[in-house]
Amino acid sequence: MQEVYLIRHGQAGSRTDYDRLSELGEEQAGRLGAYFARSGLAFDRVVCGGLRRQRHTAELVFGGGVEADALWNEFDLDAVYAEVGPRLAEVDRDFRREFEELRRQSEDAGSSVHRSWRRSDYQVVEAWVEDRFAVGCERWPEFRERIWRAWDQVGEGQRWAIVSSATPIGIVTARLFDAPAGKCFELAGALVNCSFTVLRRRGGNWMLSGFNHMPHLEEERLRTHR
Repeated sequence: MQEVYLIRHGQAGSRTDYDRLSELGEEQAGRLGAYFARSGLAFDRVVCGGLRRQRHTAELVFGGGVEADALWNEFDLDAVYAEVGPRLAEVDRDFRREFEELRRQSEDAGSSVHRSWRRSDYQVVEAWVEDRFAVGCERWPEFRERIWRAWDQVGEGQRWAIVSSATPIGIVTARLFDAPAGKCFELAGALVNCSFTVLRRRGGNWMLSGFNHMPHLEEERLRTHR
């Protein structure tokens, strides 16, 4: 039987400096590493995405022996916002008002906007997924295909740990269980920072052994989504 542990990175930085771990994110990763050690879990391979927050999480959880593979990177929300946001603002007055307010609030490092998803965030991602505007950054179909390629490289007969981000984990889970493509974002939205999802393969078939596990995050303050 093969097992794959899909691990979401720890809490990241602010909207203006997202690709790093916050102090809380470092604590979450440290707790996951301690939990795996207490459980006696040994992994044949540990892979992480190439983003700084993914690599740092993997290092804190596993120490050495981590392989970086950029195929597991999250999509670049900043690039999507930069291309889609202004165009959406041109055609949607309500979005433009919220978009401008979001940018204003983002200038305050202590604002709650750094730890929450706003309506304008969902609107930008939805427009990107629906391919409403031509963009120069990675498109949704390209991103999804990239994650599928990354998953197809997972070898048989080993216990793998893969440290990535919410959307890649949602894409893999949705694909394996024939869920509609749009469901990947619902799955991703449920994932807590530094939670782990366990997939098992027996006889060529994948089974979901556990989704969004967080036994190492006992306190409510440790259970964050952004």
